[in-house]
Amino acid sequence: MNRFTAEEKSNHSKNSAAGAKRRRFMWIVFVAVFFGWASYTYFAQSAVIADKGEELAKKQETSEDVMASLTQLKYELSRLNDDEYIGQLARKWYNIYPQGETPIRTEQSEQ
Repeated sequence: MNRFTAEEKSNHSKNSAAGAKRRRFMWIVFVAVFFGWASYTYFAQSAVIADKGEELAKKQETSEDVMASLTQLKYELSRLNDDEYIGQLARKWYNIYPQGETPIRTEQSEQ
């Protein structure tokens, strides 16, 4: 009834067991290579992200400095539209006084 003899059945089961072991070994090797690649990529990208984070922090710090400088310049610009401030600058830098005003000089202002 059976096409295979007892000897052929035992030989066939040995072959299938060897094939299963081979497939399992190949699967383990594939999984190990995949996890190796994935961990390498993860650590490489985390190092790049850390570097980019430091660069971002530096740029944000310089951005804050630039914004503070811009605010100061806008304030100075608004003061330059005031005639009284222009008169103060003319007195201070160029010693220009309005007619009839006598300058008062102290020892500190001469230095």
